[in-house]
Amino acid sequence: MTSDGPTPLVARLAALAATEPEWIAVTAVDGDISRGDLEVSSDAWACELISLGVQRGDYVAIVMPNGVEFVSVLVAVWKTGAVPAPLSVKLSHTELFDMLELLNPRVVVGVGPERAGNRVCLPCGHRPAFHPEANLDRTVISPSWKAIGSGGSTGRPKVIVTPAPATLEVQLAGMGVLGIREGDVSVITAPLSHNGPFISLVHTLLLGGRVVLTDRFDAETLLQTVQQEGATWLYLVPTMMSRIWKLPHAIRGRYNLDTLRTVVHMGAPCPAWLKQAWVDWLGPDRLRELYTSTEAIVVFAATGREWIEHPGTVGLPIGGQAQIRSAAGDVLPPGETGLIWLLRDPELGQSYQYLGATATGDGQGWQTLGDIGRVDVDGYLYVEDRESDMILVGGSNVYAAEVEAAVLDHPAVADACVIGLPNEDLGQVPHALVYATAEVSEAELSAHILERVAPYKRPRSYEFVNAPLRDAAGKIRRQQLRAERLSVTQSTT
Repeated sequence: MTSDGPTPLVARLAALAATEPEWIAVTAVDGDISRGDLEVSSDAWACELISLGVQRGDYVAIVMPNGVEFVSVLVAVWKTGAVPAPLSVKLSHTELFDMLELLNPRVVVGVGPERAGNRVCLPCGHRPAFHPEANLDRTVISPSWKAIGSGGSTGRPKVIVTPAPATLEVQLAGMGVLGIREGDVSVITAPLSHNGPFISLVHTLLLGGRVVLTDRFDAETLLQTVQQEGATWLYLVPTMMSRIWKLPHAIRGRYNLDTLRTVVHMGAPCPAWLKQAWVDWLGPDRLRELYTSTEAIVVFAATGREWIEHPGTVGLPIGGQAQIRSAAGDVLPPGETGLIWLLRDPELGQSYQYLGATATGDGQGWQTLGDIGRVDVDGYLYVEDRESDMILVGGSNVYAAEVEAAVLDHPAVADACVIGLPNEDLGQVPHALVYATAEVSEAELSAHILERVAPYKRPRSYEFVNAPLRDAAGKIRRQQLRAERLSVTQSTT
């Protein structure tokens, strides 16, 4: 690599550490770590990985909770030239096995042999040994800066590899999207095994800011963290927004959020009533919504003011364009709902590669991820639901996300999921799984929902559950929930 060549991500972090080694880079449940200590710690981890045979281009699976240790291992993987593959600590034994089969990682960090199988592994709590023989090449660059596991919502595991090298130049090209600025104090509320939180971590570190990683989400604790840490940037998903908003006004009013400059939400559609509530609370200038996927074919972004002008939008496309098509493949005009197709700007290059899946395209560069939506005359996109989650009720389309939004609007409901179950008369009917934090009857919920959706969209049955249905990143395993209920039904017939 020449002096005018690409800058490794780790070189940028090393330069920041050399300038202000005492600056706290990460604050987490397991402690704080300064830039200087992060350099030392990640060097030790990198030498350990090299001693275990890790080379440029290998995958290293990171199965660790949010924390200082996760960040040290991540930076270490880049230092070896390998590809970091963060995986959820909540994966079942079978799910983790399937992910590791796809990745075939050189080393698995964070789990023992009982979870890693016959692969080389370093369990949580492991401390790197001293390896003077390890040759740490400061110029090596990973050919891919991340590989994110996915498939929880579909039941089919896959890994989405970003085929872009771990260089500063790659990151600078997309840094403006999240709205993170130099020196921000970024509070990240979801697991780093998910794409949005992972990118938020990386951008904050590279911009010389401080990352605050939270543990298990609690609405009031998060507000307290924002105030205590002087947060300037906050990552949320709509489920978190709902739980924060449903706190008693007196509790929300206890905390000063004036330091917050930007609140970014993504990960799932945000109900209109909830978005309006946050606009009224924090003002439109601090809110920013993103819609994309781990594949990042095209990114959509909307400020709070754009949302006011185009209620319900997820924004305008960045780095490409969108098209709405009918089931027959015809391009639909503005205002009509259909399958969302995306075309990435060819100058940006390929945004992803799959392990364990195949992309859905038309052979002309357009791709779809199965989301349903529409565009308005100004080009703003509106997302209704996923095609696989649509419920066909007597020939009429019912979008589960719309019905869920109506259920979640009830003050007693903390979480909800709507799925389609078989019905002899109508083919399918909506079934609502409800996690309530206060007493509420089916009749009360039904009356509430009928004020917000058409009668044919209402749930025909309710099931009250005793725990939230979504994970910390706001994701829900809708197909698994449906399969479990179908299995019970079939076993009793």
